[in-house]
Amino acid sequence: MSKISLTFSVVALATFAAGRSITVTNNCAYTVWPGLFTTPGAGPIPDAPTGWQADPGTSTTITVPENWTSGRIWGRTECDFSTSGTGPTQCATGGCNGGLLCDPTTGTGVPPASLAEWTLGDTDSYDVSIVDGTNVPLSVTAANCPTADCSADLNPGCPVELQAKDASGAIVGCKSACFANLDGNQADSANCCSGSHNTPATCPASGVQDLPYFKNGCPNAYTFAYDDTAALKACSAKSDYTLTFCP
Repeated sequence: MSKISLTFSVVALATFAAGRSITVTNNCAYTVWPGLFTTPGAGPIPDAPTGWQADPGTSTTITVPENWTSGRIWGRTECDFSTSGTGPTQCATGGCNGGLLCDPTTGTGVPPASLAEWTLGDTDSYDVSIVDGTNVPLSVTAANCPTADCSADLNPGCPVELQAKDASGAIVGCKSACFANLDGNQADSANCCSGSHNTPATCPASGVQDLPYFKNGCPNAYTFAYDDTAALKACSAKSDYTLTFCP
């Protein structure tokens, strides 16, 4: 799909479709390729592109259903869709199956990637998750509602064992201890809150390796599975939202 037709379709959806608007703004000095995904079977699917190119300083408004459930938007970096294939390796971080347009069934995005997540209804629930790691700083805002964000760039100071690098060796993402599999068993892991560690009592924050680096940098984000109190935001105003990369 060309950039011209993509712009037209997004504008048309925002103007004529019923639902909530989400304005995605790229304040970064580099291009970001947002991806959009709805968990299959969770609810209605937005009639909106599942991926597009966001140049620095640009904004795109999409419309999602009033009762959009288990939806997410994230940023992909250093993408090249001129290469053959449609796999996630076309981007340095956040790549999805499907190419520019993420596959609606399997195109969730490969970590590390900072996620903005929504479940909309009479009371909206939303958050920014870096449970699997982070790549691009972002924030989610709505009028008269709390901000969810990971506004700090955690890439430069990322612990060595968690660094994700591009082909040139530059740090482009920071993995979580779970995604990096630091304890060697993701199926039964204190870092992943899995197996014998799958309750709040058996997966305290103190048992997750390198967690203070993420929590100190981004106190309003989900940093591990049981981070609900700090990270999960609620809004009852039937709001429209703004997602900003590099806020």
